[in-house]
Amino acid sequence: MLRFFIFFLFYTTLFSAEVTQYHWKKNKSYLTFLEENALPLKHLYYNLDRDDQFLTKEIITGVPYQILTATNGVVEQILLPLTNELQIHIYKDKKTSIYKFEAIPIKSIIKKEAFFLNIVSSPNYTIVKKTGSKKLARAFESSFKNSLNFKNVQKKDRIVMLYDQAYRLGNSFAMPIPKASMIEIRGKKHTVYLNHDGYYYNKKGARVQGFLLKTPVKGARISSYFSKRRFHPILKKWKAHHGVDYAARRGTPIHAAGNGKVIFAGRAGGYGNMIKIRHSSRYETRYAHMKSFRKGIRKGKYVKKGSVIGYVGSTGRSTGPHLHFELRKYGKPINPLKVVKVTTKKLYGTPRREFLDLRDFYDENIEFHLKHKTKFKRKAHIDRKCYFTTLK
Repeated sequence: MLRFFIFFLFYTTLFSAEVTQYHWKKNKSYLTFLEENALPLKHLYYNLDRDDQFLTKEIITGVPYQILTATNGVVEQILLPLTNELQIHIYKDKKTSIYKFEAIPIKSIIKKEAFFLNIVSSPNYTIVKKTGSKKLARAFESSFKNSLNFKNVQKKDRIVMLYDQAYRLGNSFAMPIPKASMIEIRGKKHTVYLNHDGYYYNKKGARVQGFLLKTPVKGARISSYFSKRRFHPILKKWKAHHGVDYAARRGTPIHAAGNGKVIFAGRAGGYGNMIKIRHSSRYETRYAHMKSFRKGIRKGKYVKKGSVIGYVGSTGRSTGPHLHFELRKYGKPINPLKVVKVTTKKLYGTPRREFLDLRDFYDENIEFHLKHKTKFKRKAHIDRKCYFTTLK
């Protein structure tokens, strides 16, 4: 029985083979890949069982893979990741010279990393510009679960992220996992912490849950902001504007900003066709000037965040197709673009004490990086001398 293990290649192997890294191209098929590398389709696809054949369709666009070739150009081995934990291993049997296929675990190491950044624009733009990593930017924002509105940041506000990063073949691999993320918004620090239970909690030990979508209408532009005084284009007088207007084409889908219960769906004077959704005892969202409601949307209906509830229109007092979106807390209108935090489960007893110890540990680390202004550093490299499998 063949046994495989990961190790540093011997010097004889180093002089007779070379490891090259590629990235899986969009719309590239596994069969085309085999043909391009002069590999036998029969042994590496058609003779495989259905489960293994299915695996070959799971290769993700852009994933880095490695090919070990001999000096004569013959492919010796291939490592093709499928997920963060599983990869396809193709190798040439030393005894029979027949190529074989297997799925094996990915061998990776986890490093604890951190960075400090001064905001130059949005957090996403700043992180990508300074680190070159879209994954880090997505990981940072996702840790807050949309509980913060990053549009309110100012230049020179600060970001710190402590995270775990997996490395495979010497390169960063898979999404980083934020352990603690801190952002200043107009000088005020907001921090979330990854607890032992796998959920993010705020400083007080309450689980953070995303409430509002970034926008209830995808691709829409804001045509009017929340204001305590706005000159009404139809009434021709100064009037409070208790919501945000999203201009979009008539018929554009409108999405529920959060999970909740429809408490009103009908005609409401100047609001035209309007839906009200209660999200908790505190919060309510309103969607006005709608062209129509989605089939089945009615009073008493429960909806999920992101589900379509209706379509953009211009009913009621409206100068053109748009969605008037309101957020109310205890019945009082608040700006949807301001910071909105919604928490669910709170920790008590021993779990709370354990979390507070963890929080204090992360806070000490965050303060250290703030003080020393830890710059992002990552040496992108491939150690071509290791990690490939040898046959024995």
